[in-house]
Amino acid sequence: MPELPEAEVVRRGIARSAAGAAAGSLEVLDARSVRRSPGGPAALRARLDGAVLAEPARRGKFLWLPLADGDDAVVVHLGMSGQVLVDEPADPDPRHLRLRLPITTGDGAARELRFVDQRIFGGWWLDPLVTEAATGERIPATAAHIALDPLHPLFDPAAVHDRLARRRSVLKRALLDQSLVSGIGNIYADEALWAARLHPERPTSRLRRAETVGVLEAVREIMGRALEQGGTSFDALYVNVDGRSGEYARSLQAYGRTGSPCRRCAAEGVVSLIVREPFMGRASHRCPRCQPRPRRASARPGP
Repeated sequence: MPELPEAEVVRRGIARSAAGAAAGSLEVLDARSVRRSPGGPAALRARLDGAVLAEPARRGKFLWLPLADGDDAVVVHLGMSGQVLVDEPADPDPRHLRLRLPITTGDGAARELRFVDQRIFGGWWLDPLVTEAATGERIPATAAHIALDPLHPLFDPAAVHDRLARRRSVLKRALLDQSLVSGIGNIYADEALWAARLHPERPTSRLRRAETVGVLEAVREIMGRALEQGGTSFDALYVNVDGRSGEYARSLQAYGRTGSPCRRCAAEGVVSLIVREPFMGRASHRCPRCQPRPRRASARPGP
């Protein structure tokens, strides 16, 4: 599933053509891709036709197209395999094309926003914008529960630690909780935990403030590097608006490197192989040497 860097790459790509563009008539090739939109395809088509698109926005993995003439937006949820392509009208249709939105850019050029989704877990829907009390930002109502992401200028790692300390959970589960910190998925959680030398199942109640801040700073740094390289692609399911894959996969240190030597340990002259372990219905990747399993908490003495 695309995570924050991939969603931001797509947002920037859409913005180059769609910010300030006038929308045409939405073509719905598969109604499942608008199943969450109130009123269905007809209502979404009617609202978009002739509307001016404002600057695309994002919070974590959530992406939306604000409509300049109202207090609503079109949420673009990428799901597991969703793609937004910016194409010429004469370009051949890609496989798994679900939605097509003609736009006229600010300089009068004709383009199309094409939503491609092989697995149809994503989609578009119309959503009212609400004002977030903490930031004053306008965000879709269905994203109101989403926390700030590590690249947001108001993101506060110390505040996240204070919330973590009150939870009975483990670190990786907390990093994946979008109501605590948004934008992090399996890839960047594993990479940040490797960088911070922390085990995925470290109890959150036993984390020191410096450890929480350290892993969140690692998330911010890694996501920044991934963003510079267009995100992480392992197959054709994630591409940017031009259809190109991201290149950060070649820089990964833990995720997807099962059985390969840990590069940090190798630099220290020690061989330790990355292992893959089940976690919450997916997998974690870690180095057993520099991310050791946490010790069990000592039993409290009896009365």
